Amino acid sequence: MKKYGAEFIGTFWLVLGGCGSAVLAAAFPNVGIGLLGVSLAFGLTVLTMAFAIGHISGCHLNPAVSVGLWAGGRFPANQLMPYIVAQVLGAVAAGGVLFLIASGKADFNVTAGFASNGYGAHSPGGYSMFAALITEVVMTMMFLLIILGATDQRAPQGFAPIAIGLGLTLIHLISIPVTNTSVNPARSTGVAVFVGDWALTQLWMFWVAPIVGALLGAMIYRFIGSTEK
Repeated sequence: MKKYGAEFIGTFWLVLGGCGSAVLAAAFPNVGIGLLGVSLAFGLTVLTMAFAIGHISGCHLNPAVSVGLWAGGRFPANQLMPYIVAQVLGAVAAGGVLFLIASGKADFNVTAGFASNGYGAHSPGGYSMFAALITEVVMTMMFLLIILGATDQRAPQGFAPIAIGLGLTLIHLISIPVTNTSVNPARSTGVAVFVGDWALTQLWMFWVAPIVGALLGAMIYRFIGSTEK
């Protein structure tokens, strides 16, 4: 239960910190943090939680990461579903807190997006469903490669949170214009449930693509990272 609680809190922080920066601070008049700031915010949530709870739960904060770690032989199957449930609940709780904060502004309109992920008309840059699918699969694949490599026993010890946090920052710098960057089904769900409508209709993409990408990343790392000649 301590592991599941840590995943709940960690995912809560990821969504509140990352999506909160996008909703509250990205376009704040004159001093908005922009896409660079939002990208850094997502990376910093993972970096800080990796140091805070990594020794408790492994700091997955993401159903796709949990699936990828299981496929990579680093995580037991019997803990997979409880981890995913804890992550989604943490994300939804953070979405609720963010909604309460954001709705304190007079002109707040949740239907404007609320940091939800989308494609087509709901892609920040108007990218197609196919472009969004490729983006989410490849970005999650690379994220799992970074995670599995940085946490390998042969890698320099103690630096994994930095590599993983910066990796997620880079992923956001690349893909925010395409999908608003998911690579995390829990993060997508946590805000989509408050937007409803199109955000829920398109949510399938942000479960399927990250999980496919995570499985691909795990398969590739099991091959290139194997000690067998």
